[in-house]
Amino acid sequence: MTAAVTAPGLGEVVFVGTGFSLVTQTTPEALGAMRRADKLFHVVAEPAAAVWIKSLNPTAESLALLYREGKPRGETYREMVGRILEHVHRGEKVCVALYGHPTIGCDPTQMVLALGRDEGFAVRILPAISSDACLYADLGIDPMVDGIQAYEASVFVQRRPRIDTRTPIVLWQIGFIGESSIQFSGRANKPGVTALARRLTAYYGKDHKVAIYQASWYPFLPSTVIWTDIRSLPETATAAVATLFVPARRRPATSRTAGSPRPRRAGAQARPPGVRRPY
Repeated sequence: MTAAVTAPGLGEVVFVGTGFSLVTQTTPEALGAMRRADKLFHVVAEPAAAVWIKSLNPTAESLALLYREGKPRGETYREMVGRILEHVHRGEKVCVALYGHPTIGCDPTQMVLALGRDEGFAVRILPAISSDACLYADLGIDPMVDGIQAYEASVFVQRRPRIDTRTPIVLWQIGFIGESSIQFSGRANKPGVTALARRLTAYYGKDHKVAIYQASWYPFLPSTVIWTDIRSLPETATAAVATLFVPARRRPATSRTAGSPRPRRAGAQARPPGVRRPY
């Protein structure tokens, strides 16, 4: 994706994603962009990933160092954009590597994209593996069967969109509900999760099973999947970065003959067991 033809004297920016699992989910296209950049910035969640990125390009610099405990995230994002633009205005080719997908839950990408349109420098975005893509694989979900509703969890709680209980829901960052700043403890905001559980209860009841999901950072470790009921969500959802998967609510079997089995579509998902996969 290109925002504009680069104006004379200006550089360009390419945003790439590194996925979640260390090294293994980064595409050859993203690797090439990181290696060729005049300046490489990154925001990754694991120190090992930062070391690996530095080995690709000696100009690599972490923008994550701009975060501070309690500092508003909006302020940090503006500082990140400022660092990127310093090099763009020098006429350099800048690459910004971000864990996951570079347009999902990443304000700096959208901010630079808008500035590129205004100022005339080119912005490219290369696709990458996102947390929901990992979730589909680990839970064996085909979003084309019943569709998918997806929201950032704070948006879901605060804006209260109308939802369809026949369609599964993906909710990102359930532990950050109501948080405007970074909390390095990594713990979920329990009042926010409680508000989320209250909203879900209104649609599904307290006994509906949901999955708390975290993609693995390492190829030799499985992802974390915890099945629980909505009633227990505030106590079970302890990680700030977790994603929540809410399966569709089963419809009552009023249209079938009593005692007859429900016909099953090829590839349909069974009801999830209430077990926890090892991390």
